[in-house]
Amino acid sequence: MSKMEVKTSLLDNMIGVGDMVLLEPLSEETFIGNLRKRFEHNEIYTYIGSVVISMNPYKSLPIYTADKVEEYRNRNFYELSPHIYALADEAYRSLRDQDKDQCILITGESGAGKTEASKLVMSYVAAVCGKGQEVNKVKEQLLQSNPVLEAFGNAKTVRNDNSSRFGKYMDIEFDFKGDPLGGVISNYLLEKSRVVKQPRGERNFHIFYQLLSGASEDTLKKLKLDRDFSKYNYLSLDSATVNGLDDAANFRTVRNAMQIVGFMEDEVQSVLELVAAVLKLGNIEFKPESRVNGFDESRVKDKNDLKEMCELLGIEQSVLERAFSYRTVEAKMEKVSTTLNVAQAYYARDALAKNLYSRLFSWLVTRINESIKAQTKSRKKVMGVLDIYGFEIFEDNSFEQFIINYCNEKLQQIFIELTLREEQEEYVREGIEWTNIEYFNNAVICDLIENNQNGILAMLDEECLRPGTVTDDTFLDKLNTVCAEHQHFESRLSKNSKFLTDHSLPHSCFRIQHYAGKVLYRVEGFVDKNNDLLYRDLSQAMYKANHSLMKLLFPEGNPAKVNLKRPPTAGSQFRASVGTLMKNLQTKNPNYIRCIKPNDKKACQVFTDSLVCHQVRYLGLMENVRVRRAGYAFRQAYEPCLERYKMLCKQTWPHWKGPARQGVEVLLKDLEVPEEEFAYGRSKIFIRNPRTLFFLEERRRQCLEDLATLIQKIYRGWKCRTHFLLLKKSQVVVAAWYRRYAQQQKYQKIKSSSIVVQSYIRGWKARKILRELKYQKRCKEAVTTIAAYWHGTQARWELRRLKEEARNKHAVTVIWAAWLGTKARRELKRLKEEARRKHAVAVIWAYWLGLKVRREYRKFFRANAGKKIYDFTIQKIMQKYFIGLKNTMPSMSPIDKTWPARPYLFLDGTHQELRRIFHLWRCKKYRSQFTEEKKAIYEEKLEASEIFKDKKALYPSSVGQPFKGDYLEINKNPKYQKLNSVMDEKVLLADVVNKINRANGKGASRIFLLTKKNFVLADQKTGQVKASVPLPDLNSVSVSTQSDGFFALKLKEGTPSAAKGDFLLSSDRLIEIITKLHRTGEASADRDPISVDISDEFLVQFKQDKVCVKFIQAGPKNGNSVACKRKNNRLLEVSVPSP
Repeated sequence: MSKMEVKTSLLDNMIGVGDMVLLEPLSEETFIGNLRKRFEHNEIYTYIGSVVISMNPYKSLPIYTADKVEEYRNRNFYELSPHIYALADEAYRSLRDQDKDQCILITGESGAGKTEASKLVMSYVAAVCGKGQEVNKVKEQLLQSNPVLEAFGNAKTVRNDNSSRFGKYMDIEFDFKGDPLGGVISNYLLEKSRVVKQPRGERNFHIFYQLLSGASEDTLKKLKLDRDFSKYNYLSLDSATVNGLDDAANFRTVRNAMQIVGFMEDEVQSVLELVAAVLKLGNIEFKPESRVNGFDESRVKDKNDLKEMCELLGIEQSVLERAFSYRTVEAKMEKVSTTLNVAQAYYARDALAKNLYSRLFSWLVTRINESIKAQTKSRKKVMGVLDIYGFEIFEDNSFEQFIINYCNEKLQQIFIELTLREEQEEYVREGIEWTNIEYFNNAVICDLIENNQNGILAMLDEECLRPGTVTDDTFLDKLNTVCAEHQHFESRLSKNSKFLTDHSLPHSCFRIQHYAGKVLYRVEGFVDKNNDLLYRDLSQAMYKANHSLMKLLFPEGNPAKVNLKRPPTAGSQFRASVGTLMKNLQTKNPNYIRCIKPNDKKACQVFTDSLVCHQVRYLGLMENVRVRRAGYAFRQAYEPCLERYKMLCKQTWPHWKGPARQGVEVLLKDLEVPEEEFAYGRSKIFIRNPRTLFFLEERRRQCLEDLATLIQKIYRGWKCRTHFLLLKKSQVVVAAWYRRYAQQQKYQKIKSSSIVVQSYIRGWKARKILRELKYQKRCKEAVTTIAAYWHGTQARWELRRLKEEARNKHAVTVIWAAWLGTKARRELKRLKEEARRKHAVAVIWAYWLGLKVRREYRKFFRANAGKKIYDFTIQKIMQKYFIGLKNTMPSMSPIDKTWPARPYLFLDGTHQELRRIFHLWRCKKYRSQFTEEKKAIYEEKLEASEIFKDKKALYPSSVGQPFKGDYLEINKNPKYQKLNSVMDEKVLLADVVNKINRANGKGASRIFLLTKKNFVLADQKTGQVKASVPLPDLNSVSVSTQSDGFFALKLKEGTPSAAKGDFLLSSDRLIEIITKLHRTGEASADRDPISVDISDEFLVQFKQDKVCVKFIQAGPKNGNSVACKRKNNRLLEVSVPSP
């Protein structure tokens, strides 16, 4: 086949076999080998008749473009190579054109690509259906419902980074034109146990990680959450981050999708609050507390998370705390309240978390249905898409795997029934004789599970409802009694003796032989998971919440509608849902997509035969092929069959003018195909054996080669003839053009020669005229040059005469100036000599007078001349010192530390004493300016210095701040009029402080008032007095050495004020408060002064307990604020940022 041939059938350019029905020979090895061969060439889709097998490639392939959508649009199912678009197009056209409701069933194990397959189907239908503003809005809402449900219902597992942990069935509703009107979503069996516990290497649901990673700081603050995953017990840490999964970006996508689907902003906030509440719920821990009757009662360890959860849900903390400690059982008219131990409390906590999340998920599905449901009530066409868990066989199979496999048994049953029915209908429609097909009917297995009398689910419900002690072992005993003789049930403890020595079957397990193979179920947990109990106290506590969604999620908690009837079990609910689903599917035309995972490593181009073989078995694909091949393996309409094979017969080639069926009959008769190998239907030809089809394909291939050779021969002859005629025509054209060219060249040569001769003649004439003109010009230039030379000679002679005359005049002037200079120098020399003689006489006379004076007074100074000279010298030095000191005196500011330098060593003592006297004098002058009020302020500052200087790191920052005292202006502010009326004395200090709560280390704002006799703590909002303590009852004040504002007011033991314990307060004006307290105590003569203890660790009395307050240096990651946290019942730790 040539490379340019258009591919018009799945039989063209086939890699392996595109339709497994045509596989020859058919065996499990050839089946898997065909899948491997196609997978290695990136052919991930293969047909089994109308069933599509989809292999997960674990990489992006360029087969989902808009061009591909157009390629498969309105094309026959077998017209192009296998693709999921072909099945989606076939289903959509059947719905639109034939008015048949459709359903697309997508099955396979986790990681096989079921969710992506459902997205591809929905995106294809959205692309090929009608356009318009309203239609586009509906399509966008249907598509955007996926990210919301994936965030809340998908999780990372060891097999799949985006595994659906719930079953989803969506009915998409269309109008008569095939345009979408809306949809309805049904969900099945959310894996809510994942909320409280995840296997190693797996994560909780995506929304928890997306919220913590992508929400803004403001949103997290409102939800009382922290970004650190490790702070939440319900989040596994070993797989918190997943490669290739951007939780922050996905959170933004989910928020946008919720907005598109139609969620209001307050609804989104309510949903996020419930998600945050689930995280907080997981952090609640319990401790045992012994009671008088000897039983242990559970108590909440740290109530901080409980408090924050109650604030999120609007529940009173005491109500929920009691629900975790007690359980009320109602029987007829009696109520019995029993305590819960720690294990029961943890069970109640996890049950509440699972129910809260699963009910929130169900509400989300309901809310999405409200937004996407069809608005019109006219008759609608429906296409259902079922994305549900595949058959599961794990090492440890429990209740979840049991009901998942039960659902797959039902799907397999309906698959076989619908496939056979479709085959039979087509045979009847085409007039072909129908022969019964033998196959394995798994109805016996479904009956074993769902029988209302002796079915496993019925016995499990009966065991859960039975009074008395009910355990998993009693349930297994009942199974061993009732199901012992069933051919598909195996148990080592049953009456059937053949399993007594089967060591592969543990005592606490039973085994069921499903259609896909034997599965061993561990009976542990069956009863609890089937009961799925939520204590009525917790339901009623949730109903009392003020949150907008809680009354919708927990309607059974309404006290006015107390129902003593036991709620339905999980198994019965799921059986009813599956029954409804089966009835729904039986009313629609089915289309199947079987998803297969090629390897467990999530790697591309890796094909694990054993894993694929396991999936092929439990998906029943071989059974499917056998059913399709039981009658006629291949069928095709007469027109395309004749069009494809007409070249094999001379009578039908190249054109057949009669009916297509007659053409096919002539064709098969000419090819001598045995009559038992085919049958003629009303519109199709049916071929029994794939070998016959391959025989036709081989003959077609050979014929195409022969036709290609013939076409090549004819083409080459035509090409050579055309080339010869072209050469002949070209020779005539070339000759004509050459002759024309030769004449043109000859003409151009003559023309150029004439032009050259003319140019030479014109040049000779021009040169002759030029010579004459140059001669005339030279004659004129010679006359001009001679005249110029003559005028120049005359000018030079005149210049020479003038220069000679000027030189003579200058010489006379120079000689006269030299003579005058000589006379002046002689006179100057004479005057200098005369001055030197006069100066010498004066010097000699002065020396003479000095000699006479010294001789005259020598007799008077000879005895004490040294002392007088010394005193005179000292006097002069002191005079100079004081004059210099006067000029360099420092300023009058008391804080000016400057002082002039000492000029002489012997003045050191005097210099320092003068400095001290000057400082005292200017301090006295400075103090004389103070008023009495200002003096009191400075006295307080001085006392603060004595108490805190070099002891408290906060002190330096308070030095420059004046002590104002009344910061609240309590006498003027009308807000505090009531509080002011209570105070009898003058208020020395009024400020807002934080009273530290011992329970959680958080502060509550209080007004702190100080008078001469007592201090008062009042509520900041109402002004109500909370505590009034006389100052004599105050024993001491404790503070730390660091830069925090925490201080403890310790009361004397035995005083009335000490009944409630000491006060631990925090204020930015700690220095002023303690200084005023200390001064007030010193001013009173009838009581001891208040002592101030400065230490980084001190004890505070809270009622009957003493609590240690410890101050530590905080790291840079904790920020710049002081934080107080309760470490245990006896320790409060205050983190102070480093300076």
